[in-house]
Amino acid sequence: MLFFCIEFCSLRDAKPKRHDYFLINPKSHHFKMFNSPQELTAFVLKQMERTEDARTREIFTQLVTHLHAFIKASKLTEAEFHMACTLIAKLGQQSNPSHNEVTLMAGSLGVSALVCLQNNGQGGTQPTTANLMGPFWRDDSPITPSGGSLLRSKTEGERVWVNAFVKDFNAKPIADARVDVWHSSNEGLYENQDTKQAEMNLRGRFITDENGHFQFETIKPSGYPIPINGLVGDLLKQLGRHNMRPAHLHFLVFKDGLKTQFSQVYSNDDPYLETDVQFGVTHALVGQYVRHLNEPFPTDQVKGDWWSLDFTFKVEPGHSYLPKPPITQKRSTP
Repeated sequence: MLFFCIEFCSLRDAKPKRHDYFLINPKSHHFKMFNSPQELTAFVLKQMERTEDARTREIFTQLVTHLHAFIKASKLTEAEFHMACTLIAKLGQQSNPSHNEVTLMAGSLGVSALVCLQNNGQGGTQPTTANLMGPFWRDDSPITPSGGSLLRSKTEGERVWVNAFVKDFNAKPIADARVDVWHSSNEGLYENQDTKQAEMNLRGRFITDENGHFQFETIKPSGYPIPINGLVGDLLKQLGRHNMRPAHLHFLVFKDGLKTQFSQVYSNDDPYLETDVQFGVTHALVGQYVRHLNEPFPTDQVKGDWWSLDFTFKVEPGHSYLPKPPITQKRSTP
């Protein structure tokens, strides 16, 4: 919650200069002394009432209310508070253009999944194909024709042919929607993490046809461990949790007039399907892979056995936007 509120505020305000300050009449703020935790919380909440923007006021009022309640309920000590401040600072320090530790932490605490579920599926009342954005989306994936391949360098793995549709909740096809696709290699690494992969390997951008359809060739994804060399890894160890994600493909669906949808389609045969470290798997997001033995692949480039995946994304009216990408470039060193 704290990370979101800080980001929410930063989206509305220009970066201040080093010596910027506000000229405020102290008497207009009705400052008073306080002698107890209860009086302090009430006073801070009173100051939130001065915020002009209604949504900013609502968010920070809720933040102060629940953050103060957490501190009181957990009986947070001064030493623990100082440690928490250090850890929050480290989350930013451990993030860079090719890795976002803050997004990873939000997922590992179920925050990302909760925000997604309550904001999709007609207000959380219906199953939804919306899911986590994840920490590895890039906004510059190469435009790929329907029926094209995501393989941009030699990539080991079982071939998959994906048939996908974008429709609304009334099964009406959505034409001319932008769909970004990305996923990891069979070694569990995204191209931005792996200097051996070509730039933009296993990434592509498609446009749906009049039937809301697009299709492509790729490899069958495999599950992988999230990074544990940072604060998220320390947290998982303390909580006695594993750090595995089930195999999945990432999607982003974007079109003016429709709510932007990030999605992940999970492999039905993955052993970590029910214990995803990022709490991302729902019934609506489990993809049914079908194995084809001695059958021709949709293109002539693949010989032998292969898999197919058919999936339909359900989108709904709402705000169409593209968020700030969590990463912006490929890792430059091994």
